[in-house]
Amino acid sequence: MADHYDALETRDPAQREAALLQALPGLLAHAQQATAAYAQALRGIDPREVTSRAALARLPVVRKGELHERQRASRATDPFGGFSALVRGPQMPRIFASPGPIYEPEGTARDYWRTARAFHAAGFRAGDLVHNAFSYHMTPGAFIMEAGAHALGCSVFPAGTGQTEQQLQAIADLRPDAYAGTPSFLRILLEKAQELQADVACIRKALTGGEALPPSLRQWFAERGVDTYQSYATADLGLIAYETAAREGLVVDEGVLVEIVRPGTGEPVPDGEVGEVVVTTLNPAYPLVRFGTGDLSAVLPGPCPTGRTNQRIRGWLGRADQTTKIKGMFVHPGQVAEVARRFPEVLRARLVVSGEMANDRMTLRIEASGRPEGLATRVAEALREVTKLRGEVELVDGGSLPNDGKVIEDARSYK
Repeated sequence: MADHYDALETRDPAQREAALLQALPGLLAHAQQATAAYAQALRGIDPREVTSRAALARLPVVRKGELHERQRASRATDPFGGFSALVRGPQMPRIFASPGPIYEPEGTARDYWRTARAFHAAGFRAGDLVHNAFSYHMTPGAFIMEAGAHALGCSVFPAGTGQTEQQLQAIADLRPDAYAGTPSFLRILLEKAQELQADVACIRKALTGGEALPPSLRQWFAERGVDTYQSYATADLGLIAYETAAREGLVVDEGVLVEIVRPGTGEPVPDGEVGEVVVTTLNPAYPLVRFGTGDLSAVLPGPCPTGRTNQRIRGWLGRADQTTKIKGMFVHPGQVAEVARRFPEVLRARLVVSGEMANDRMTLRIEASGRPEGLATRVAEALREVTKLRGEVELVDGGSLPNDGKVIEDARSYK
């Protein structure tokens, strides 16, 4: 148990899946009854019938744009857009704002965002002092990390962002064991420490988030004695996945159910294919069901070498919202999916936009099972009907389209 946060991490995968699916009907019923947004979004759904991933996949995906619109429309009466099951007062100690603005409630549960698991996997332990350099201003990032560090038994120095020289002085005086924050600010601190000859050698480990951590930067930190790990969390969902000592993708948190879907749709893709990360969180205070993060990732095969048996994902691979303006009109990934859905022969589709400014050309490349006569012509007609734009259709060999999650590729020249 010393190597794992709790016994949940090493459960038999079938046991975990059964537990998640068993909890799902109760979560849906609660969301219907306790939140106005899901009373509407799940109208006509019998929660007792949602006991499989296939049944879950038939529910609508709620994306951040919809959350923002609902919040804006109901701001005078409900700043959370009908998604929160909490009311202001003792059960909601804080309210945060993310860019948009999107407002998020905080509940009272210990380790509300469930980040202690990520800290433990990164080697943090009770008694450590954590230099927390996420912002404490309006946004929840600092509190997301602080709550997990406290749950693990760590002390926290609320450094926040900026005032680099003062932060270096605090590090020299307090000798923290670890850092929490963005990787870019950790680099700024270490570079400034070298410039000023400040002693920051006490920081030997770091849990980062909010940005990608490329291998080159991880190596740069390692050369300076800092063992760096990634976490993947959002203000809406809390922890989604976290890195382990194996450094082989990110292990999904025990408190969420993750799907990877084709961008612009709610349709799950096969394991290994890149798509949008959609998350259902088992949080009764803020019960988000099939919440589209807008991030791209893919499922990795097999369990983590550290013995953790939950699903693994590759990490952040880009953004799923590929809405593109073509000849003055917006074309959405969902429209490309709609065209493909009309033809059972079409297995995958990718819209490529080429040409130069004011001379856009679009080509829909499709992988199809067989090449029935007239398929390209019929698909081109559907493409024009759905997008209101003319485009060519090119049939390509199966497996030739890149596995990068892109439904719309903007290959135009902007010189």
